[in-house]
Amino acid sequence: MSGKENKKLNLAVFFGGRSSEHEVSLNTANNVIKAVDKDIYDILLIGVTRKGRWVVGEDAEKMLKGDTFEAEDKVYIPADPASGRLALIDSGDNVKFLDKIDIAFPLLHGHYGEDGTIQGLFELTGIPYVGAGVAASAVGMDKILMKNVLIANRVPVVKSVHFTRRDWAKDKNHLIGVLKDNFEMPVFVKPANTGSSVGVTMVNNFTDIPTAVDFAAEFDMKILVEQGIDAHEIEVSVLGNFEPVASVPGEVIPGNEFYDYEAKYLDAGSELKIPAPLDKEMIQKVREMAIVAYKSLDCSGMARVDMFIEKETNNLFVNELNTIPGFTAISMYPKLWEATGLKYKDLINKLIELALDRWEEKQKNRTYL
Repeated sequence: MSGKENKKLNLAVFFGGRSSEHEVSLNTANNVIKAVDKDIYDILLIGVTRKGRWVVGEDAEKMLKGDTFEAEDKVYIPADPASGRLALIDSGDNVKFLDKIDIAFPLLHGHYGEDGTIQGLFELTGIPYVGAGVAASAVGMDKILMKNVLIANRVPVVKSVHFTRRDWAKDKNHLIGVLKDNFEMPVFVKPANTGSSVGVTMVNNFTDIPTAVDFAAEFDMKILVEQGIDAHEIEVSVLGNFEPVASVPGEVIPGNEFYDYEAKYLDAGSELKIPAPLDKEMIQKVREMAIVAYKSLDCSGMARVDMFIEKETNNLFVNELNTIPGFTAISMYPKLWEATGLKYKDLINKLIELALDRWEEKQKNRTYL
């Protein structure tokens, strides 16, 4: 712990957020907080409201329980790498500095948490943090950029096209024609920058394309259309910085038509097969592919790699990477590691250790000539 063995580290857990995955983040945070080793870490709760206001103390505890409110006090981190402290400004404009943050654990899914924005804040303020860096977070959040990076690294992905919300508004008939020329039913219509399948529609008829695109466009400026394939949905958890390792793979059997938001978090009919019923050769291929994809995005700490194995051809495709995967009671990421031999509590400790290791390595960089 770099000379801090006799002192507890202040671990700031960020949860909530401005994205459509606010509730998922609360669920994730509740699970992680229970598992953190209290003999090593003192936990600082930092909730982020739907409007982006930070809350601490009793307000953060209320928010973690699902209470909806907007606090009067303002909480922020001064943009000073030598500080690393939370500052609280009360209604009378009085400033009070709170505990120093030794390490941050962002559990903010989606926009303004998983997309590199808060990671950039941590970099500016000199605070070590769990998970992927700025670039990997940003690319991992944007499904279109992610596909381009994977393709550049010769990682197989399913066929897709993308366009903007303005393109759609300008000439939707042309774009529908492009889709008819390039795809067979079904297709998936997705916002480029959401997680947990928010805004995603499985389309089985071209007449339903406009409704699906309009729905996706409510969540993002960019829309992605992917070819649907008859496939096994395989997920692998990856852990590490410079020498990442992959868990045993698991298979998702959706309770709904596909593994949408409801199937992931609300529907008990979804089934997770851990380990996935694959032969040894395919298991090795899947784990190796997960690490290649992880390294392609320059991930660190953790990511869940979602893949397809096409039933007819046995071809393997990478669907996407999640740089802040869910840690809920039914989430694949911790379950896969538990099946691989790493318990939940030990997994949390390992992620924090990886964050500190990466931060220490980065401090060796010269920032001047």
